[in-house]
Amino acid sequence: MFLEYSNRQDEKRGSIEVITGCMFAGKTEELIRRLKRAKFARQKVGIFKPAMEKRFSEGDVVSHNATSISSISVHKPDEILLSTNGLDVVCVDEAQFFDMLIVDVCNTLANQGLRVIVAGLDKDFRGNPFGPMPALMACAEYVTKLHAICVRCGSLAQYSFRTAQDDHLVLLGSEETYEPLCRKCYFTAMNEIEK
Repeated sequence: MFLEYSNRQDEKRGSIEVITGCMFAGKTEELIRRLKRAKFARQKVGIFKPAMEKRFSEGDVVSHNATSISSISVHKPDEILLSTNGLDVVCVDEAQFFDMLIVDVCNTLANQGLRVIVAGLDKDFRGNPFGPMPALMACAEYVTKLHAICVRCGSLAQYSFRTAQDDHLVLLGSEETYEPLCRKCYFTAMNEIEK
């Protein structure tokens, strides 16, 4: 799946940027901000999201503060490759919901000279690395880790604590299902659940 990288001076230099952190940290908002700056610079941009992500909109990427931008929903990561002709910047939101093929897709696009910006949760509700995110962070040129504010103590939050009683790995939700917690509050809450 990897393409050879060309060192010719007249070709664009591709890169991968990862925006990560817990829920309510502003990942999608930051992704949209970077995309809008690229558009202002007259770059051709495309934004993609998993088709399963329909919390706020089927056709748009929407942040928790209701900032939105039109996107293309895809079922599998390799579908992104079919819609990138002529683009300078490719953005992918909620990358944690894709399988590991998203890593190859992002590397392929970067090797073709595109700027690839990916946003996604770094950890699942159990506190474990989430899907392809660790691999994406490892191959990225730039990683930005954002934090929310712990709703229990006001410290920086890096965990997405699930308040709903559901053990499935993927459970789409917002404030009614998750809350951002700091390390201390997260482990206190997890210990209370286990009692």
